[in-house]
Amino acid sequence: MIVVTAPTGQIGHQVLNALLDSGQPVRVIARDPSRLAPRTREHAEVVQGSHRDPVALAEAFEGATGVLWLVPPNPRADDIQEHYLGFTRPACEAFKTQGVQRVVGVTSLGRAHGKHAGLLSPAFAMDDMIERAGVNYRALAMPFFMENLLNQVESIKTRRAFFLANTADRPLATVATRDIAATAAALLTDSAWSGQDTVRLIGDTLSPHDMAQVLSEVLEHPIRFQQVDEQAYKTTTTRYGMSDAWAQGLVDMAAAQNDGIYDAEQQALTSAAPTGFRQWCQEVLKPAVLRC
Repeated sequence: MIVVTAPTGQIGHQVLNALLDSGQPVRVIARDPSRLAPRTREHAEVVQGSHRDPVALAEAFEGATGVLWLVPPNPRADDIQEHYLGFTRPACEAFKTQGVQRVVGVTSLGRAHGKHAGLLSPAFAMDDMIERAGVNYRALAMPFFMENLLNQVESIKTRRAFFLANTADRPLATVATRDIAATAAALLTDSAWSGQDTVRLIGDTLSPHDMAQVLSEVLEHPIRFQQVDEQAYKTTTTRYGMSDAWAQGLVDMAAAQNDGIYDAEQQALTSAAPTGFRQWCQEVLKPAVLRC
């Protein structure tokens, strides 16, 4: 039995579909089962509840050979570290008491950077906690998600621009979530591995300025990138309802990316993830812009 947490999220739902396609027995934890796709409700076991709840975790993890561990974002959280660890603490206890064999978690590149990194630092603390629990663990270490640009589809279409706090000409490692999901599903269905290790995935590395050039070519009209001042970026995000802590976490994450948090692992990588940025723009972003 493989357990999927956050089954309606952008990564979780792709892993879930891959597992269902493979015929694997799957169990999901869902706070609101009505949000699950009909296929999931028909073919997967459903445990209703939060995967922060020890009771729901114990029920979901019983007899589990593998668990996809994802901490869902909460832009209203007042303490970003406790948000991550508040989910992970009871999970680690359930991993041990229920005898979970393998855990695959989604985290970030840059763990060895050694400096505060905003929203990335709680993910590193999550990895530490899971590893101390002694479970067999694969940490999928990710850079900037290409899908982050989907949040700016309207701006890309109407203003022909996108905005980040990242430096315009500094290369930024990127990855498509479908490559994360495919890697996670493969690990969850593979019973041969044990121990603890990090799996790094990078599709393309290119600066925001270069991203704008690719977007211009794919969309067949000029798209510009504009770097946003950190304070303006924080002000904008809090205006849309983010907590001060979460907004500051985004600002500090961008600062860490500008400081090269991904550089060492990017340079050591021997092969790229399958989906390049141009392909992702053609297959995912362009259709989203046309639908907008």
